[in-house]
Amino acid sequence: MRAGAGPVADATGNWVDNLAPAFTRPYLRLARLDRPIGSWLLLLPCWWSAALAGVRADHLPSLWHIVLFFVGAFAMRGAGCTWNDIVDRDLDAMVERTQSRPIPSGQVTAKQAAAFLVLQALVGLLVLLQFNRFTVMTGFASLLVVAIYPFMKRITYWPQIVLGLAFSWGALMGWPAMFGRLDWPALVLYAGSIAWVIGYDTIYAHQDREDDMLIGIKSTALLFGERTRPMLAMFYTAAVVLIGAAGIMAGGQLIFTLGLIAFAAHLAWQVLRLDISDPAHCLMLFKSNRDAGLILFAALLLEAVF
Repeated sequence: MRAGAGPVADATGNWVDNLAPAFTRPYLRLARLDRPIGSWLLLLPCWWSAALAGVRADHLPSLWHIVLFFVGAFAMRGAGCTWNDIVDRDLDAMVERTQSRPIPSGQVTAKQAAAFLVLQALVGLLVLLQFNRFTVMTGFASLLVVAIYPFMKRITYWPQIVLGLAFSWGALMGWPAMFGRLDWPALVLYAGSIAWVIGYDTIYAHQDREDDMLIGIKSTALLFGERTRPMLAMFYTAAVVLIGAAGIMAGGQLIFTLGLIAFAAHLAWQVLRLDISDPAHCLMLFKSNRDAGLILFAALLLEAVF
């Protein structure tokens, strides 16, 4: 094992490289703590759902739940990425952007990565068990989707749908954490979040388009090609409409509507700015979805208070 081996190609100059002890760096990279954007994107539907429940209940969601979702999202995103890297280790070695990941580059073995996966999953389990029984069972139900996702890119041009199912699962968690059940606003929010994920991950997938074609990996970026902008507009429009419907069903009014407009404007900006021939630009637009999601979360919180 080469504990001091270099970072992944698109994750340089971060705190893991500069501050973390050398022996921890491969594991922190497995968990993507050098690139926390994915953890934020997993977390946001959880926070949306908790805040949406607050709108229905006419008070702020539990701060304890907000903290638990934060810790759980980072732990489970790390576990999911570690699982993905174990499954994809041979493919990652053939893609320029991913060949420096810890397993294909020899920084850790697959067995060491599996042990780290178990550790992260145990942290996620500890977090999950703090919620009521319905929420715990809902959380367990997500594991099947997470497990099959890495294989989807081998068999379908729509792996982003499965990613959407997994990354949006938090929309089904925050609501029952407050009410102990699932109602239509949470289910509609889940559908809207899936559309959002398909959109932003299509942008992300354009970074690897050429390598994916060479090694036979499928994605919506390859499927849409030059039609990506109108397809992105379609999925983002669906996301706004569905999330808007969820908010209205939960009792959202003026503040939520203003936040939704700001969220929609951010997504429209992404569509207008999209340049699929520029990988760095695609990565910037992809990362900007954290800000879009935080805008919506803030609006839901304010609606719950006022």
